[in-house]
Amino acid sequence: MPFGFTRSRSSDDRLDAIEDIIRRMLDDDRIVFELAMSILVDGVDWRGVRREIKVTDQRVNEGEREIRRQLVVHASVAGAIDTPAILVYMSIVKDIERIGDYGKNLRDLGRDGADLSDFPEWHELRDRVAKLITETAEIFAARNTEQARQRLIEGDQLLSRFDDMVSALVRADDGQPHPTARALAARYLKRIVAHLTNVLSAVVMPIDRLDYFDEDPEDRE
Repeated sequence: MPFGFTRSRSSDDRLDAIEDIIRRMLDDDRIVFELAMSILVDGVDWRGVRREIKVTDQRVNEGEREIRRQLVVHASVAGAIDTPAILVYMSIVKDIERIGDYGKNLRDLGRDGADLSDFPEWHELRDRVAKLITETAEIFAARNTEQARQRLIEGDQLLSRFDDMVSALVRADDGQPHPTARALAARYLKRIVAHLTNVLSAVVMPIDRLDYFDEDPEDRE
């Protein structure tokens, strides 16, 4: 049963408060991501955005803790009535928190001297993934199943693209600078997109199939 149909009417106010936190966490994830990518592709000095990245990521972490606290209280009140919703929130909140962590990994690449500013592809990927973060927040809030399916298709395309990029770099196919940084950045972006698809999957998949899109297509059952 898709997540959008599992909430009980009596719990709307409590779960709406949790959803507000989820939206704020995803907004903050986009901030961390864009600041980190600005170091890599725009030449921004990492020292100038270090504080904002740290504070913003801390808000994401606190959001995760707050949701867990509220879910414990909610479970004690609602009991089995909203167990499906509780399970979904517990699952996706970790995905949302991990996006911020991978944003910090991208920041670390820039801090260590990686410079992808001369690669137009990376500017395009930055914009595309940033947009996907915002769209995920909107689609999850609206429980828009059609848009969720469309973005899941896009997510699969991005996951394959990142794998292809890493494989090409391992084979040293292009001979361009910063191959190690590009391979790591591609992996970090792949994990960000995978976590976003996990959140989107909650809109269209039954609870037992959560994280389904985190697997490579050939490994899905």
